[in-house]
Amino acid sequence: MISIGILGAAGRMGKAVAEALAGQAQGAGGADLGDDVAALAAKSDVLIDFSTPDALRANLEAAVGAGVPIVVGTTGLGAEHDAAIDEAAHSIPVLQAANMSLGVNLLAYLVREAAARLGDDWDIELVEMHHRHKVDAPSGTALLLGRAAAQGRGVDLDAVSERGRDGIGEPRKPGQIGFASLRGGSVAGDHLAVFAAEGERLELGHRAESREIFARGAVKAALWLKGKPAGRYAMTDVLGL
Repeated sequence: MISIGILGAAGRMGKAVAEALAGQAQGAGGADLGDDVAALAAKSDVLIDFSTPDALRANLEAAVGAGVPIVVGTTGLGAEHDAAIDEAAHSIPVLQAANMSLGVNLLAYLVREAAARLGDDWDIELVEMHHRHKVDAPSGTALLLGRAAAQGRGVDLDAVSERGRDGIGEPRKPGQIGFASLRGGSVAGDHLAVFAAEGERLELGHRAESREIFARGAVKAALWLKGKPAGRYAMTDVLGL
C-alpha cells in the first residue's frame, strides 16, 4: 500500500485527486495538514502538489526534507519555480507537468513530431479554451504544446511566439507559432493545434470533459515515481515516450 499525500487537498484539483485515490487499490490519499506540510511529507510515500505557485518552494523543501518524491501539477509557474524544481531534483525524484492528462501529453508528442516533419510553409496556431475562473493565459497546456512545436522545428518559442493579435498590422510572419485563449462557462480544457498550409489543414486536438482525467494522471504519475532515483521527470517518461 502506497501512502500519497495531497498538497492543496481543499482545492478543486486536490479534491479530484482524493476521489481518484479512493478508486485506486494501490494508493491511499493523505490529508492536507494546512501549514504543517512537513508532517504530511513525513508520513507519505509520495506527494502530489496541486496548491499554488507561492507554496511550491516550501512544498519542495518539505519533500526534500522527508526524502519523498513529489508530483507537481500546479500551473502558472515561472522561471524561478523551474529553478526550484531543478534544485530539488538533485535530491529527490520530481515529476512536473503543466497538464497531467495522459492524452494531452501524447498530443504534445504528436505536435512535436508533426512540427518536425512539416516545413515552415505550414503555419502553426494553438487555440485553447477554459472555464471563466482560470486566471492564466495562455494556459500551461497551450504553452506545453507551443514548446513541443518549437522543439520540433528547432527554434526558441519565445522568439517565434505570437499572442493577442488585434487591429490592422502586418500579415502573419513565416515561422510564427500563434496562441489564442478563450474563457467562458465551465470548460475543463480544450486544446487544438492547427497546422495550416496552402490547400490543406491538419488539426490535432484534445478535449477534457472533467478534472478527473488530470487527477487520474497525477495518481498514475505518483505510483510510477515511487522508487525512482533523484532527478526531474515528465509525463512523457510515464508514457515511455
